[in-house]
Amino acid sequence: MSKSIVPYLVKRFLRFDKDQPFIFLSALLAFLGITLGVMVLLIAMALMNGFDKEFKKKLTIMNYPLTIIPKFYGAVDETLLIDLQVKFPELKFSPYVQSAVMSRSGTKLEGGYIFGVNFKDEAKVNSILAKAMKESGYSKFDVLVGKSLKDEFNLLIDDRLMYIFTNVEPGGLSITPKIKRFKVKGVFDSGLSAYDKAYSYTTLASMQAMLHLPSNQYDGIHIFSNTPHKDILKIKEALPFNVSIKGWWEDNVNFFAALELEKTSLFIVLMLIVLIASINIISSMLMTVMNRRSEIALLLSLGATPNEIKKVFLYLGIAIGIAGILSGIVFGMSGLWILSNFDIVSLPKDVYPTTTLPLDLSMKDFFLIVFGAFIIVIASSFYPAKKASEVDILTVLRNE
Repeated sequence: MSKSIVPYLVKRFLRFDKDQPFIFLSALLAFLGITLGVMVLLIAMALMNGFDKEFKKKLTIMNYPLTIIPKFYGAVDETLLIDLQVKFPELKFSPYVQSAVMSRSGTKLEGGYIFGVNFKDEAKVNSILAKAMKESGYSKFDVLVGKSLKDEFNLLIDDRLMYIFTNVEPGGLSITPKIKRFKVKGVFDSGLSAYDKAYSYTTLASMQAMLHLPSNQYDGIHIFSNTPHKDILKIKEALPFNVSIKGWWEDNVNFFAALELEKTSLFIVLMLIVLIASINIISSMLMTVMNRRSEIALLLSLGATPNEIKKVFLYLGIAIGIAGILSGIVFGMSGLWILSNFDIVSLPKDVYPTTTLPLDLSMKDFFLIVFGAFIIVIASSFYPAKKASEVDILTVLRNE
């Protein structure tokens, strides 16, 4: 039997058969199913990666890549700051003092935190604040508030906003909370309403005065690093025993674990579309085998080997599957291009960190999708090919 018989028969069996249109229809449905499955998987994984990346970017900015905090009271001071700046000149440092507060405007109250920072240093570690800061700078008891808080209280620039501190001080026979009015000098917008409503920023001197702290003592140091996972190990070695350091991911472990689980679950569920489509490959090929039993028996009697017959139907199923995978890649990439270049879907800014669909298809996910679909196609083609190679020549020809 000539070696060219295998590709010839594959091409012949792929043609539309007027006598058996349902076989071709079944193969077409398998092709469309695999195309749809691969396309949806590519778009869904790109969306999941995009949202994951956006959330990480926002959380990195507002939570800071690295933060140094004291194990004991008063352990973070100017001496430690200068020492770290000398040892790690490539990193950016911003000392801070913080306090839990209640912000009040009229009858409205909102809980949150107020940070005392050196705005010049803070601008180097927080790009959101850098955009919001005025060139004129900030004086004592000026405050920078989030857009959500500004909208909630209908604040204007230079309005006075009351902050009620959780720290209390004695007053006669009772204790009273510290209350101070700050002047609103600017508004920042991180894109995450929870942070915009809860976080406010003022000068270091303002907070140190309110909390009765010396000018060289801080509650912690914010650090900006492009490689925080590596730098945290280096900084740990340089810190004294009474100070610790944490990365932004340590406060969000459960959140990103949930995102990763959701992504994995979505991948498995959508891969079922490809699996269901592969059932059509099995059914169409089994129908082809049943309707061409006489041709298969004749080929075997003329010298074709069972292995060649198996290859014909294996290649037939793979051809349908690969055509579906390639079409799915084309349609999927086209869909991603359309979604990234045209504002088709608009997201509510108070819910999501971005108003446009974030898309980021990693090469790992791309190859995983293509490889998974290809394995399913091969597995689906193997059984019908095996059945075709096991056709009994004598029984078939006798019945014919």
